Amino acid sequence: MLVVKKDKRLQPFSRQKILDGIITACQKRPVSIDEMEIIVDAIEKRVRDEFDREVPSVFIGEIVSEYLKKLDSIAFVRFASVYHAFSDVSQFLKELAPLLEKKEITDVR
Repeated sequence: MLVVKKDKRLQPFSRQKILDGIITACQKRPVSIDEMEIIVDAIEKRVRDEFDREVPSVFIGEIVSEYLKKLDSIAFVRFASVYHAFSDVSQFLKELAPLLEKKEITDVR
């Protein structure tokens, strides 16, 4: 399986690279390595189920974001800030807004 990078370069699919990114995002967060491995397993399965030979790196990044958003909001923000390479603070705040709204709803209850 090959990963098609944003600049169209091809790289071999690397489970370890995905795990490394998740570990970095989850640093000092209450997330076990087992939970991270489960996420990587799920991501790898989705990639192999949905693509034959080549998968866009954007697809992988979106899936990682999706899982991290459910797992730990801080880890998600860390990952998103690097993955999306926001050009300014307003883009970053736009990504945070749904998380903040969700937290306000949770805090009210």
